[in-house]
Amino acid sequence: MKIFNTLSRKKEEFVPIEPGKVSMYVCGPTVYNLIHIGNARPMIVFDTARRYMEHKGYAVNYVSNFTDVDDKIIKKANEEGVDPSVISERYIAECKKDMEALNVKPATTHPQATNEIAGMIDMIQTLIDKGHAYVAEDGTVYYKTRSFKQYGKLSHKNLDDLRSGSRSLLVSGEDQKQDPLDFVLWKPKKEGEPYWESPWCQGRPGWHIECSVMSKKYLGDEIDIHAGGEDLIFPHHENEIAQSEAANDKEFAKYWMHNGFLNIDNKKMSKSLGNFFTVRDISEKYDLQVLRFFMLSAHYRSPLNFSADLMEAAKNGLERIVTSVTNLHYLLENARSDAMTEAEQKLAEEAKEYIAKFDEAMDDDFNTADAISAIFELVKFANTHVTEGASREFIQAIKDEIILLSDICGLIVEKKEEILDADIEALIQERQEARKAKNFARADEIRDTLLAQGIILEDTREGVKWKRA
Repeated sequence: MKIFNTLSRKKEEFVPIEPGKVSMYVCGPTVYNLIHIGNARPMIVFDTARRYMEHKGYAVNYVSNFTDVDDKIIKKANEEGVDPSVISERYIAECKKDMEALNVKPATTHPQATNEIAGMIDMIQTLIDKGHAYVAEDGTVYYKTRSFKQYGKLSHKNLDDLRSGSRSLLVSGEDQKQDPLDFVLWKPKKEGEPYWESPWCQGRPGWHIECSVMSKKYLGDEIDIHAGGEDLIFPHHENEIAQSEAANDKEFAKYWMHNGFLNIDNKKMSKSLGNFFTVRDISEKYDLQVLRFFMLSAHYRSPLNFSADLMEAAKNGLERIVTSVTNLHYLLENARSDAMTEAEQKLAEEAKEYIAKFDEAMDDDFNTADAISAIFELVKFANTHVTEGASREFIQAIKDEIILLSDICGLIVEKKEEILDADIEALIQERQEARKAKNFARADEIRDTLLAQGIILEDTREGVKWKRA
């Protein structure tokens, strides 16, 4: 298996630190609103990488954080007149709903920044003790960027070039810095903001220190893979390296993976342009499996353009696979019960070539575009060679292979048995009776059961109406 390492800017053979195990950290969202489709891309592509590594037999310890203290969270909390934790907990719950709908597996651990403040204070103190950080008069703690001689090794930026264009690193209190390139590790509290006690002042951590601390706690000083969006390479991931390697005296991550940007109709996604879409927005028009399929239709490092036409193409592509699996399901009902014929055995062996193609694509830096092409070839093979009168063993083998490869990509291609209209009406009637009896818990349970089956209830003046989602 080869992975393109942002650190070396080339594909490298993947050799884990510990044989058979993979430690992987993926930067998660800042939880102040519903996640947008740009957030969804790293969730989907790195979930797929994880699934493939697990398929190859690796035990993957997958950590993805939630940033739950941030200026945007505080601003929204002040607007609503609530504690910031109310905002963050609300949107963590909503994010998890969207992740489930996208068939993104829960991380091994989903740490939250506010639960890890003690560890951040400890690491900041270590950096001060080692001469890599200093405390300003107001209690702000800065990282001394030039003290880390390898600064810039991930982004391949030169410190002198950064010095001339250092606006990207500037923050309030600039006059307190020993060098304009220094960045904040801890900042004093402001009126109306949450804060924590520290040896330097009442305040809260800078953004970059979070991931250094959470990665260390849940994965160790050295990890196999650190991943995230291309926009995080600088300064976030560069600063993580500086913090972690200065504090721990070890290489932080062996492989750095970054997904490309997502554009909307060839333009940068922006609320001001009116082309900003949350995952929830897309779910109103498409099954989110279509969005997942769309995200995997290009290589994760390539820029990806989102448009209505491309989503329709993704919908049609996914439907081709689902239809093939459905047809195989019905063929099984009238299949021969005896063993495979010699001809079927040869075809079954031939079909394995597509699995080899799939593995070859995924082994080449998780090339999901080519991997999906291999699935399509297997679907075409199934549509051509699996016909009525085939043996159950042969049909099941081909069906299982399509489902297996699709599942590695996180694609659900086997339709659930649909709930019948008569059953829906019976449950609606039971719900009405439960409401009359003031058994609202049962009434809500029935609504949730139907919603899980894709049935939406609407209470109208004319009575209860229902529709399929």
